[in-house]
Amino acid sequence: MTTQHEVNQQQYQDKSEAYLNSIVHAQGIEFEKIREVLQQQSFKRVLDLGCGGGHVTYHIAPDVEQVIAYDLTAEMVNLVLQQASQRNLNNVIGQQGPAEKLPFDDQSICCVVSRYSAHHWQNVPQAMSEIFRVLKPKGSVIFIDILGNQQPVLDTFLQSIEIIRDPSHVRDYSLAEWMTFAERAGFKIDQIEKQNLKLNFQSWVERMQTPAEAVATLRYLQQKASDVVKNYYQIQPDGSFQSEVMYLVLTKPE
Repeated sequence: MTTQHEVNQQQYQDKSEAYLNSIVHAQGIEFEKIREVLQQQSFKRVLDLGCGGGHVTYHIAPDVEQVIAYDLTAEMVNLVLQQASQRNLNNVIGQQGPAEKLPFDDQSICCVVSRYSAHHWQNVPQAMSEIFRVLKPKGSVIFIDILGNQQPVLDTFLQSIEIIRDPSHVRDYSLAEWMTFAERAGFKIDQIEKQNLKLNFQSWVERMQTPAEAVATLRYLQQKASDVVKNYYQIQPDGSFQSEVMYLVLTKPE
């Protein structure tokens, strides 16, 4: 029986370089926001949860005493450690594992940052519980992720193209779902912002090595979509589109 974690590992085991070199992943207005939170709170030990190509790690390492690059895929962790060494970021360590079972002591992490990772997790409520456990009191967790939608026609379209492009996709959660996850885990909601992410269709599918028949299905769905869907996602003639992104800051109470 193949687990969701195994599907995820199979999908990403040969794509670390693609994510390292991805402009979408390397750039974003959220990096400065993350650094402001870290600097204001003087956080020392930070977990980059679902580190992928390591862009969060590279941005925040100069501001903290230690960054833990953590990912389900060992190749991603190894790449980040190599890049950190080349960039003289000597305070970066790496560890492989799932978000749902963090190998860290209770109250041992000052801050957790997770960017474009949670939509791959097998069990977000369980991961949130683990994050809450390892965070120190007054510690923060910062999530950046693609948002699902409460309107069925918009949400069905988004989830469909995501999983056709990448079979390891689980779900882009709506803001209401995120609020429920946060509150049930015990977090206080500090900040919620939305931003738009423009995605070039060709690089989007190339990064995931999406097979030609799946690419054809994606284009078919885009072309057959209603005007409501096309306008909301700003679907262009070449297939490029935009998604809504959540920037969420939560705090663990004292």
